[in-house]
Amino acid sequence: MTGPLDGIRVLDVSTILAGPLACQVLGDYGADVVKVEHPRAGDSMRGHGPVKDGVSLWWKEISRNKRTVAIDLGKPEGAELLVRLATDADVLVENFRPGTFERWGLSPEVLLEANPRLVLLRVSGFGQTGPYSRRPGFGTLAEAMSGFAHLTGEPDGPPTLPAFGLADSIAGIAASSAVSMALLARERTGRGQVIDMSLLAPIMTAVGPGPMAYQQTGAVGMRQGNRSVNNSPRNTYRTKDDHWVAISTSAQAIAERVLTLVGHPEVLDEPWFASGRDRAQHADLLDGYVGGWIAERTRDEVVDAFTEAGAAVAPVYDARDIYEDEHVRAVGMITHVDDDELGELAMHDVMWGMSETPGEIRFTGRALGEDTDTVLAEAGVTTTELAELRSRGVVA
Repeated sequence: MTGPLDGIRVLDVSTILAGPLACQVLGDYGADVVKVEHPRAGDSMRGHGPVKDGVSLWWKEISRNKRTVAIDLGKPEGAELLVRLATDADVLVENFRPGTFERWGLSPEVLLEANPRLVLLRVSGFGQTGPYSRRPGFGTLAEAMSGFAHLTGEPDGPPTLPAFGLADSIAGIAASSAVSMALLARERTGRGQVIDMSLLAPIMTAVGPGPMAYQQTGAVGMRQGNRSVNNSPRNTYRTKDDHWVAISTSAQAIAERVLTLVGHPEVLDEPWFASGRDRAQHADLLDGYVGGWIAERTRDEVVDAFTEAGAAVAPVYDARDIYEDEHVRAVGMITHVDDDELGELAMHDVMWGMSETPGEIRFTGRALGEDTDTVLAEAGVTTTELAELRSRGVVA
């Protein structure tokens, strides 16, 4: 079987995380992704994350299913090469600061004139227009400005940023969806288009309707730690064997099962127990009941008891727990892929299953410029031209 994007060619001219992740998803589902990097600097993702034997493990995953080409786009000859590649491409993804592509002679007008069917995805911190558009844009800034940091952390503590690329990842996944929509629209119109994807908008949506609540009521949400203003008990709790578990009672029936399980069915008769928001006003009491019961039992005992009672619980996992979890293994969330440099690599499998056109990992992230000759030859660049471009440092 072939993936749903089989036959689609994507030029990944992006760096770090959001754009490359979008292209990873497209490649996982069949697209022929060509990664375009600077001949000497490469994508900074090559230096991010954990390393083994000098090799970035993150690079192996986020650049899987991508052929690599090294072109200096800041040189006129390099920009011309990208236009030639774009002529036969379906999608081009870039995430330079707004105005950079235009300065290199690679404006949407130039690219769409060369290929009117091209879908051009432009990822930036704050979008292509507006007063902040020319600011440097990183996920940390979006996490701060989206309301996420303000709502994350303990009530008496500072705003808290995630320890991973949350805003970039949300934007990358959203961007892969946007590209799919544009390709579908192209089937009807015959024309490509430009997608303006900021890091800020997707995570702002994920944080929730805070701006609407402010506009309608004047209320501004505050940090609640691991608690929720919408239900209780909802928290993390330490077990007897020094692990942690998380509980949610978003559904009324679940809340009733939890309090019955921990030996306090009497609270079910309290008028305030019938509403999640009212229960949240009694979080100290409910957390005391639940936390005390959990503290007397091991993690496995807690999970087994909650599961048997039909109540919602999950252990708080680290990477080792994820790797060893029976469900993760059974459904293939982590798969093993052969790599020329490091041997067998465990990595996240494709994100969703499809019964007719499933995705797959064909190969792991490659060396800088490994496919330059092959890809440029496909674009009609002769051996003589290639040698001349390489001698001038335009390609590698």
